[in-house]
Amino acid sequence: MKNAVIGNNKQKANLIVLGAVPRLLYLLQQETSSTELKTECAVVLGSLAMGTENNVKSLLDCHIIPALLQGLLSPDLKFIEACLRCLRTIFTSPVTPEELLYTDATVIPHLMALLSRSRYTQEYICQIFSHCCKGPDHQTILFNHGAVQNIAHLLTSVSYKVRMQALKCFSVLAFENPQVSMTLVNVLVDGELLPQIFVKMLQRDKPIEMQLTSAKCLTYMCRAGAIRTDDNSIVLKTLPCLVRMCSKERLLEERVEGAETLAYLIEPDVELQRIASITDHLIAMLADYFKYPSSVSAITDIKRLDHDLKHAHELRQAAFKLYASLGANDEDIRKKIIETENMMDRIVTGLSESSVKVRLAAVRCLHSLSRSVQQLRTSFQDHAVWKPLMKVLQNAPDEILVVASSMLCNLLLEFSPSKEPILESGAVELLCGLTQSENPALRVNGIWALMNMAFQAEQKIKADILRSLSTEQLFRLLSDSDLNVLMKTLGLLRNLLSTRPHIDKIMSTHGKQIMQAVTFILEGEHNIEVKEQTLCILANIADGTTAKELIMTNDDILQKIKYYMGHSHVKLQLAAMFCISNLIWNEEEGSQERQDKLRDMGIVDILHKLSQSPDSNLCDKAKTALQQYLA
Repeated sequence: MKNAVIGNNKQKANLIVLGAVPRLLYLLQQETSSTELKTECAVVLGSLAMGTENNVKSLLDCHIIPALLQGLLSPDLKFIEACLRCLRTIFTSPVTPEELLYTDATVIPHLMALLSRSRYTQEYICQIFSHCCKGPDHQTILFNHGAVQNIAHLLTSVSYKVRMQALKCFSVLAFENPQVSMTLVNVLVDGELLPQIFVKMLQRDKPIEMQLTSAKCLTYMCRAGAIRTDDNSIVLKTLPCLVRMCSKERLLEERVEGAETLAYLIEPDVELQRIASITDHLIAMLADYFKYPSSVSAITDIKRLDHDLKHAHELRQAAFKLYASLGANDEDIRKKIIETENMMDRIVTGLSESSVKVRLAAVRCLHSLSRSVQQLRTSFQDHAVWKPLMKVLQNAPDEILVVASSMLCNLLLEFSPSKEPILESGAVELLCGLTQSENPALRVNGIWALMNMAFQAEQKIKADILRSLSTEQLFRLLSDSDLNVLMKTLGLLRNLLSTRPHIDKIMSTHGKQIMQAVTFILEGEHNIEVKEQTLCILANIADGTTAKELIMTNDDILQKIKYYMGHSHVKLQLAAMFCISNLIWNEEEGSQERQDKLRDMGIVDILHKLSQSPDSNLCDKAKTALQQYLA
């Protein structure tokens, strides 16, 4: 059987159909079977697992994993190795659920104990760990069972395969895990610290796979806060190594992994972004990711070419990701990226690609570039980026919507020339729809974009927003559990209620509801920033000509303003003071009656008190207000 199935997928499938798997598993688990027989069974099962994904599914359906794990309790090393080899093949298949390794709590400690048995047990067990470690829960289990101590010394093994699998283990253990990363920094192997060993492994004379994986380990440790971003191991070793991986000479997978890891390394750090942008002409080098496969690459290997054509979209995704990280903070880098040949056209094309991952990466890249005022006014306008963006927003998955709507916020800033056409293409409806999303990030972006849209806008746009949003939805947003949503909604109200004719117009149609909303917030349990924004909205209302009366006839609100004038927090006192100043300003009709009413409420006494305030700003405002009474 063994000789028949090696390298022959058709024979493997035939044997499985004929029911060989249950029989082999039966023999494997029989007490009476000799060790030689059990080992042969494990070898044949391992060979069957090497076939198609369907083969692996058939093996899993026959409960092969518990049977093989049981086999690891045997004293015989050859049999243990055969079981581990088969387990390795099964666990590395995409159809196998990782959880199966963790269902029985005794398995992990037993595997740790087997690590010392032979170089084969070391290679297979490390490979199993690195494939089955997905997410913080798995990292914690492996870490608590001593993975770091047990695997560290394998980095100096004589076997390249063992060193490589151990390295892969460390990369998955350290990923986004501060606890593991902080531990790794201080681990000694033969008198040398782990980070130094990783640095040695990413030198140019090492195999590419080893260079890439060590660079990943150092990248993940750096992102988890265990190595500083200005450390030599990052700046002089890891970053240049990852840039090298992006060059034309490298294979497709290496270029993808290199670019994605580099994007992750430099994402939060502007200094690393600057260094990367001037290393080996990286920005130009990435442009080649879009011309793939190039006619130049000698088409010697047809299979390889076919594979690369199928995977070319991964290159585009990686390039967009890296451009997004490079341009996250620095204006000059953004300019360089946009000036790279046909870059804007490429991104715009990326927005409508069939692959969700490429679309997401293209939107991220655009979002990163849209943080630039200059680019919003120039390149984004020349390429009418807003058109494909509005199309993306029509029916995209949430992860794309979040980034695309963030970018729309930038395109709607008052200095952006795209603002007009976006409004004409039905953005108000679309954004009001986003504010009703289950996803808080989408609610924030929807309301944020509306806030930007309303800034210094004409009356018609403001009326459109209020009509589309509806006062019920406005109230819902003001009682949203997400603080960002609440702050942006107050920002929207403040922008709607600016310039006198607009304030009067809006308060004449929505005055009652808006005053209710203001009262509702001022009475709620909210932080200083929220209350300050709300008082600023009141000050805007107090600036209206007819709108003033809505405050003057509302004793409850007047008492609240009085209360905040005497508040312990200066920001709130100042905001309340603005309301009073706008109400008592002399040149305006009816100011005398308003002044009298406020004097009767004891406001003048408070103003006298505030004019002695140690805060110069507050003191000046109080004196100015008192002059209105004297004039």
